Amino acid sequence: MTTTNRPIRRALVSVFHKEGIEVLAKAFIKAGTEVVSTGSTAKRLAELGVKVTEVSEVTGFPECLDGRVKTLDPHIHAGILADMTNPDHAAQLEKFGIKPFDLVVVNLYPFADTVRSGADEAATIEKIDIGGPSMVRGAAKNSATVAIITDPNDYALVASRIESGEGFSLEERRWLAGKAFAHTAAYDATINEWTSKHWTKPASIQETATEGESEVDEAKFPATFTRTWDRAHVLRYGENPHQQASLYLDPLDQNGFAHAEQLGGKPMSYNNYVDADAAWRAVWDFAPQIAVAVVKHNNPCGLAIGATVAEAHKKAHACDPMSAYGGVIAANSKVTMEMAESVRPIFTEVIVAPDYDADALELLKTKKKNLRILKVSEPPKTKTQFRQIDGGLLVQSTDLIDAPGDDPNAWKLVSGEPADAETVKDLVFAWRAIRCVKSNAILIAHDQATVGIGMGQVNRVDSANLSVERANTLADGANRTKGAVAASDAFFPFADGAEILINAGVKAIVQPGGSIRDEEVFEAARKAGVTMYVTGTRHFFH
Repeated sequence: MTTTNRPIRRALVSVFHKEGIEVLAKAFIKAGTEVVSTGSTAKRLAELGVKVTEVSEVTGFPECLDGRVKTLDPHIHAGILADMTNPDHAAQLEKFGIKPFDLVVVNLYPFADTVRSGADEAATIEKIDIGGPSMVRGAAKNSATVAIITDPNDYALVASRIESGEGFSLEERRWLAGKAFAHTAAYDATINEWTSKHWTKPASIQETATEGESEVDEAKFPATFTRTWDRAHVLRYGENPHQQASLYLDPLDQNGFAHAEQLGGKPMSYNNYVDADAAWRAVWDFAPQIAVAVVKHNNPCGLAIGATVAEAHKKAHACDPMSAYGGVIAANSKVTMEMAESVRPIFTEVIVAPDYDADALELLKTKKKNLRILKVSEPPKTKTQFRQIDGGLLVQSTDLIDAPGDDPNAWKLVSGEPADAETVKDLVFAWRAIRCVKSNAILIAHDQATVGIGMGQVNRVDSANLSVERANTLADGANRTKGAVAASDAFFPFADGAEILINAGVKAIVQPGGSIRDEEVFEAARKAGVTMYVTGTRHFFH
């Protein structure tokens, strides 16, 4: 036994979740550990054969206020907080007749579970634990002499140290204390996340906005941004093999793409998650129409609407078959056998859909054993996006197709004749599709499918050239830009980008407008007799 090890002779146990407590009970009985406990925990330990002292016997005061007050007493907290390596602390305990604890085992009221259950405000408030976090923090602060356990996964370890009589070393108690502080920090952050959305600043409290800043919606952007995520999976690596990576989940939200059910294939990688999430968002921009996206490196290389999911996939794949190799496929409709048959010969990393026909799933699982098959039951709902920068965090509302300029009825015709109904359909499709293309973005579409995409370039001319090149490099040599439509995610700063599309044969263009040279761009379209609409809205995606 090292000099810093402290045997566990007296323990305080107060847990909401009783799973696994049998392991501790056996160790307590075998070692003859003195156990102090509360309410239902004491009852359960007694049922398991443990001789238990109720907290009320220690405090000399009964639990009250519907259990809101039971452990908040000096007889409990002095026993937790007394540093028994300090002779003065030991003397004070003896003076007041208080016995120290060597072990505290606590888990907290299930606040996140209560929120997810849809409980009303009163029930949610009752699951804000007060005594539990106080005991956890007190024991963690006093790791010099007390071991604190908040994770049931550590019960077996604790039991072995109780039975052996050696207890924990100082280094081990500090490690447990670190876990405990993380536990209470996450708990408080989860409560804060809920209160920031439900208990917003009343109109009676007015503050002057900081000069140069916009008025803030504190429900979305609170003064202190506290969020917590729980680690769900450790991934093989990050974007590259030398990078480490993990997937974390929001304890208040058990939905969304991160909770996808994997039905087949290899484990998901970091890049798989990034690409599949981008594809999943892209197809739902077109709901309730049936849409399929093919994504590679977080950019679409094909996106289409179809009468059936199989038709949508064939059209999306046809945009850029070369780039689709090793890509991710997303559908916003159930995958049918016909679509599965068309996917079968294509090397694909991931497929994600809300559901699969039984025969389609069987085909994909048996014929494409490495294909990661994901099922996600609900459309994307995330309303907030985060991006870390060195030393800080950027937070913004999610870019959705919900801006005033996204409504084609609000578009302004600045060149040519009004588009006919079929051309308007293609323009609306192109405008919705451009949202998921990395800036600078130019997209060419025909028959509600992409035929050429230029993305991620540092100037709009290169993006325009790339979109035309992609549209016209199929093996059959077809000119797919002639008679097609085009969309730009932001304004054309000069006429040259638009002229590339016009010279390639597009018949209509939709773009945000807003350049100081807008009139030059409009005039180029007018001279060519090309229809052009401006939306007044842009969709940058950096």
